[in-house]
Amino acid sequence: MLHSTTIHLPEWINEVVDWQRRYDNDDEKMALAITLSQQNVARGTGGPFGSAIFEIETGKLVSVGVNRVMPLSNSSAHGEMVAIMLAEQAVQSFSLGADGVARELFTSCEPCAMCLGGTLWSGVKRLVCAATAEDARAIGFDEGPVFEQSYQYLRDAGVEVVRNVQQPAAAAVLQSYVQDGGTIYNG
Repeated sequence: MLHSTTIHLPEWINEVVDWQRRYDNDDEKMALAITLSQQNVARGTGGPFGSAIFEIETGKLVSVGVNRVMPLSNSSAHGEMVAIMLAEQAVQSFSLGADGVARELFTSCEPCAMCLGGTLWSGVKRLVCAATAEDARAIGFDEGPVFEQSYQYLRDAGVEVVRNVQQPAAAAVLQSYVQDGGTIYNG
């Protein structure tokens, strides 16, 4: 019987990610999340979703995540959740705000119900999304019970929410995934 699980990023991550770079604006940060989603599809290492967590004040990259559901046989290994888990490990806390440093999550698609909950519980102060939940549903993914009130709940809890940043580029990754025969694993 297994008593542990391991979440790990694909080997190619360090070829694509410059861990020393400082990201100056939302477009640069979102470009990284979308590149991660593109590369995850192109390299066959998971679904079409990528995420990155940054320090808001400095633009320092804290962690990245890509969808690893199928390769890891783990339904919770969504890009956002992987990025959150790795960021919490990096800062050695269950809360990404406990040390007084404000952090933000950039994701190539609006989060599903699980990842939206994970966003709230992670302690990030800002959520920035590219493709819409409708874009994900259009190719067959079921994003679960996420409503406009869900985003308002985050705002009321002190999380700034920004949507549709580079939406066309991120939606194109979703379309290419399904056109190339990518598996819709929860449709």
